[in-house]
Amino acid sequence: MHLPYQCGPLHDLPDTPQAYDAVLADVTEQALARITPEGSLEHPDAHDDIGDTSLGITSLLALAWQRGKDPRLPEAVRHSLAFHLRERVYTEDNPGYPNLRAVNSGLPYARYVLAAGAHPIGDWPSTVWALLQTVNVLDAADGLLDDEQRTELRKLARGYWRWLTEATFFNPQQAGNQAIGCVVGGLMLARHVPPDESDPVRSRALALYAEEIRAHRVRDRGALLPPEHGGAYDNNYGPISLSFLAQAHRISGEEMFAEDGDTLARYLDARLTCGGYDNGGPRYSEQHSGFESVLGLRYFSARIGSDLGRYRGDTRWGRHAVRQDGGIDGHFAFMLVWQIQDTTRWHRTPSARPARHQLRAGTVSVAFDSRMTPSLVEAGGTYHLPAAVRRQHGFGPVTDGFLLCRPMGEVRVADVRADGLAAKLVTKPVVGRDHVLRHVRSLYVTDGTRLWVTVAVERLDGAPYLLSGLPYAADDGDQVRRSAEGEVTSAGGLRLTHPTQAGPDHFDARAELTQEQAAFTLAADPRGYGNPDEGWRHLVSSSALEADPAPGAPDGLHVFAVRYGPGGDFAPTFDHDDQGLTVHTEAFTAVVGDPPGDAHGEPRLTLSR
Repeated sequence: MHLPYQCGPLHDLPDTPQAYDAVLADVTEQALARITPEGSLEHPDAHDDIGDTSLGITSLLALAWQRGKDPRLPEAVRHSLAFHLRERVYTEDNPGYPNLRAVNSGLPYARYVLAAGAHPIGDWPSTVWALLQTVNVLDAADGLLDDEQRTELRKLARGYWRWLTEATFFNPQQAGNQAIGCVVGGLMLARHVPPDESDPVRSRALALYAEEIRAHRVRDRGALLPPEHGGAYDNNYGPISLSFLAQAHRISGEEMFAEDGDTLARYLDARLTCGGYDNGGPRYSEQHSGFESVLGLRYFSARIGSDLGRYRGDTRWGRHAVRQDGGIDGHFAFMLVWQIQDTTRWHRTPSARPARHQLRAGTVSVAFDSRMTPSLVEAGGTYHLPAAVRRQHGFGPVTDGFLLCRPMGEVRVADVRADGLAAKLVTKPVVGRDHVLRHVRSLYVTDGTRLWVTVAVERLDGAPYLLSGLPYAADDGDQVRRSAEGEVTSAGGLRLTHPTQAGPDHFDARAELTQEQAAFTLAADPRGYGNPDEGWRHLVSSSALEADPAPGAPDGLHVFAVRYGPGGDFAPTFDHDDQGLTVHTEAFTAVVGDPPGDAHGEPRLTLSR
């Protein structure tokens, strides 16, 4: 089976003006064939996320008219706009909406579901989206709208803004992408209101960003990030937030949007594999955005100088939102408008500078979590997740069922590149059940095709092994295929074990079950509302690669050595002297210094072919 939402890299989609004109031409034909006598451009199967969708397609038709002057479009734009103004603007409070600060305000808003009281919780983001569609139509109004419609549309945009910022609590779902989108709406609205209103609207938008979003960023892997549904980052919504930051910077020129976008982009770059696969988040684990992410990934790939477009998006939504039958839906259409208007081109080569939470070269990458434990290992086209043993998750030595990967003190990192090799040494103080402090030294070396992992720790009791990951998925053309195996070799014995118990808290990689499905099963709340990352943390056991100690380790040490990716025999040797632990493999020699390291306590590492 294939993972349903991880398709091709987004930078593989053509983004020339001619390609975008072809997209708009397709939208035009679909819209003109669909438009109802009342002027609706909604997809007939639309139910939720609907309150702004006809207006979204109207904005695409307005952009298409700007670019090509198709004589059929002005009437369609005016007719569909009249439909939205007449049928999709609500001013009576939605029964059951819980986030009002002013009851019976009479201000306009958009509904997530049209029926009164039917799932009203989504009205706040739907109104943000409606505001953004509205200002996009206003941007294209010259020569297209008459004065009456333009005046009514401008009044509607002001009303949406007031409902979002006065009548309701701001960002009630604690969703960074929605909140930044609202700020963008205010910044764009400020260009369409009289001068005496423009400065207050812009100032209010900037203040909301600074005080309600920026001041509440969440730290993960050393980066401060806009919080997303209660977590630091979600691999569906995080790149969408990046697109909103790109648009905020494009239209305002405010440096804080660029700074925060750079931070989020570098964070995303570090956690993303070479092949573009990623997983994790407080709302979705493996559901990736498509066209909604393109603006931010492209804009900030150029700013930080890295190939963010390798991100595997949902290319079924590569141009715009679609329904089951493949027909266009107007949801999030503003993102397609902005990416067509933006002239930034993709940066397609990796960043050359080392990143603390990533090791990457060629087709090999390791992403590290905040504890500098691998969160994802990629080699040989296969992706390995952290395995679970006795409710403990990670990569590291295991003794008597206890996983030694949680640091008890400062984690030190050294990066070295030499002779076509890239290496990272991670030194952690850890405490076992016996309360003894040990130093776990983990060396990761890659030549761009293979990954060598060597872990040294003071000698352990019992029969220790190295928990070496959960083989989970593999590249398969433009898709990612579920897998339960990988090309892995160990200097000691190696076995792939599977849970002996059944149940949702035991993940067997051989089952046709995605990580996201398993995580939501264990989450406290329903799918789409619960936290799959939190659910996955309840996992008791999983399939796991277990590597026995390598033979020939120096006295007083256990050394584990594993190679991911293709290769022949693997028989590393080890020496220990005053310089530290020397590791000899078929590809390199590395000297790993003993704790405490140099004069500042930093780990010492030398590397050569």
